[in-house]
Amino acid sequence: MLPKYNRILLKLSGESLMGDRSYGLDPQMLSQYANDIKTISDLGVQVAVVIGGGNIYRGMNEAETGIERAQGDYMGMLATVINGMALQASLEKTGVKTRLQSAIKMEQVAEPY
Repeated sequence: MLPKYNRILLKLSGESLMGDRSYGLDPQMLSQYANDIKTISDLGVQVAVVIGGGNIYRGMNEAETGIERAQGDYMGMLATVINGMALQASLEKTGVKTRLQSAIKMEQVAEPY
C-alpha cells in the first residue's frame, strides 16, 4: 500500500517524552517514538518533527520567579533543543538519518533555521 502523503509534520509535546516520570526524559518513550518514526520513514515518507520542551522548562509566573519573559522564552527554546538532540540520538540508533535545526544559533549541535 502506498502512503497517502510523501511528507508529514509530527508535533511531539515535551511532556510526552517524560512517560510516567515527573520530569526529564524517559528512554522508553524516546525509543518508542524513534521506532514509530522509523516505521513511517521506511514507507518512504519524509517526517519532520516539531518537539516541545515542557518536560524540562514550563513557562512560569514571572512575578514568582523573577525571570523576564524573553529570558523564559529562550529557556524554553533551549529545552526544545535538548529534547531534539535526545530524539535525534534515538532515531540515529535505528538507522534514520536526521537533521536538527534551531532558530537559536548553536552550530555545534543544530543547523541554523
